[in-house]
Amino acid sequence: MSPRPNPLPHIYRWSTNLIQAPLFFLLTAFCGSVALLVSLVDKSGRAQHWVARVWARGCLWAAASRLMVRNAENLRKHPVAVYASNHTSYMDTPVIFATLPFQFRILAKKELWSIPFIGWYLGRSGQIPIDSSNQRTTLSSLGVAVKALRSGMPLFVFPEGSRTPTGELRTFLSGAAYLAIRAQVPLVPIALSGVYDLLPIHTKHFYPCKLTLTAGEPISTVGMTPRQTDELTAQLRVAIENLRVPRDAVRETRIVAQTEV
Repeated sequence: MSPRPNPLPHIYRWSTNLIQAPLFFLLTAFCGSVALLVSLVDKSGRAQHWVARVWARGCLWAAASRLMVRNAENLRKHPVAVYASNHTSYMDTPVIFATLPFQFRILAKKELWSIPFIGWYLGRSGQIPIDSSNQRTTLSSLGVAVKALRSGMPLFVFPEGSRTPTGELRTFLSGAAYLAIRAQVPLVPIALSGVYDLLPIHTKHFYPCKLTLTAGEPISTVGMTPRQTDELTAQLRVAIENLRVPRDAVRETRIVAQTEV
C-alpha cells in the first residue's frame, strides 16, 4: 500500500475524518492529562515516559499502520547516546516513543510547547525546547542537553530541524553531532521509512501503510573535538540515507523491541 496515491482515495479521507482523527485526539487528550497527573507524584519522569509510550502505540493503532523495527540491538549497545533520525511526518514522534526501549529526552522546536496536551507533556517531562530564531537561547538549550547526556539521560534529535516536504532528506543541522561530541557519547543513526506516506506535511488524512524504523551502528565520538562537528554531521546524514528502506520495498524482517521505562 505504498507509496501514497495522489489523489488519496475518498475511503481514506472518510476513515480519517470519522474514525482515526477523533481517536488520535482523544488519545492525546487522555494520555496528556494522565501524564500531567502522574508528574505531580513522579519526579523521575519514568511514569510520564510510560504514558507517552502507551500514547504512541495507541496512535499507531489508530492510524492502522504496522511498525517494523530493524537492527533493534543497535538501540541497546550504549546506556547513553544521542539518537538521530530523519524527519518525515508528525507521526515520527509516536514511532520514536513506541520504539526506543528506554527513557530519553527530546530536543524539539519551541513551537511544540504551545500545543495543548502535547506541549504540557513536553514541559512537565523535562523535554528540551530549541528556539532556532535566537542564537543565545539555542546555545543555552544545547548546554542543557549536554548536561542531560552527562547525567546519564539519552537524547533524541531530528537533525533536519523540520519535516521534509518531499520525503527526501533535507540539509542536516549540526546540533546532534555537536551534542554527541561535547558529551563524548555515541551518535546513533536511525532511519524512518513509510511514515512520510502515512501522513506527509501539509496533509490531514492518514494513508495506512507499513512503517519501518532501522537503527544503524553507533558512531563513536571518542577523541573528537567540536571542530569535527561538520564532519560528523555529514557522516550521520550518509548513514541515515543508507539505512532508509526504498518506498517500493515489500519485504521486511520484523524484530520486536522489548519494552522498558
